[in-house]
Amino acid sequence: MLTDKTAPRLSVIIPAHNEAGMIGECLHALFASDPVAGGAEVIVVANGCQDTTVAEAEACRPQARDWTLTVMDLPQGGKPGALNAGEAAAQGAVLAYLDADVLVSPPLLRQITEALDCPEPGYASGQVVIPAPRSAFSRHYAGFYRQVPFFHHGVPGCGLFAMTREGRERWGNWPGIISDDTFARLNFAPHERHAVPAHYEWPIVEGFGMLVRVRRRQDAGVTEIAQRYPALLANDDVRPGGPGWVLRAALRAPLGFLAYIAVALAVRARRGGADWARGR
Repeated sequence: MLTDKTAPRLSVIIPAHNEAGMIGECLHALFASDPVAGGAEVIVVANGCQDTTVAEAEACRPQARDWTLTVMDLPQGGKPGALNAGEAAAQGAVLAYLDADVLVSPPLLRQITEALDCPEPGYASGQVVIPAPRSAFSRHYAGFYRQVPFFHHGVPGCGLFAMTREGRERWGNWPGIISDDTFARLNFAPHERHAVPAHYEWPIVEGFGMLVRVRRRQDAGVTEIAQRYPALLANDDVRPGGPGWVLRAALRAPLGFLAYIAVALAVRARRGGADWARGR
């Protein structure tokens, strides 16, 4: 992960496991970004794919403009391994990590790179936007979920986060954990985390069953961090607690509140969730 005089300023690493139908949109949005001073590269790390992810990523080369595109095809699946492989090839002084189903707005990566133009450890992300899902149940769920304090306090970094090289040196290889984004965020104190105004679209999954599966996995990821890295919890943000925000959010989106409660009860009825599930 050493840089040289000709290295780009920004490296974007996209781990991609069976992301056909999404990786193309992700890259098109990336290549429409505002220019990054010093240049930028993107490294798509297809890992254990059994679909056309690699071919779709390669087909985006004509749209790359001033970006350098590298597509890696790893036979072995697993996000931590993909992150480690992407970092080994990355040359940038700023490292950004992007989920393959996330769409960035044009100014976002430029703003992030500018925010991290500093010699000390730093972390940055943008404003999360949850687009309207297709299914009715997920649309109701999203109406409540958008109001969860996690999205409005601190720098959530879900689906997209970036850090300086100095910050990345705080740990070795990515550990084999569920919630890599939580692990990364909590390796930085709140004052080291920078929120920029530009947004990105972070979709949620479609349908009750998938929402339950993803929520179960999210809960398992948070529990795993608390058990394996309890010292990191001191870096979490202070957010509103108690029934106040819940009541206000429920009044704004009553059907969404019912959908959210239904998913939460289904998750509580059967704990687990170490299996892979897309997105949220």
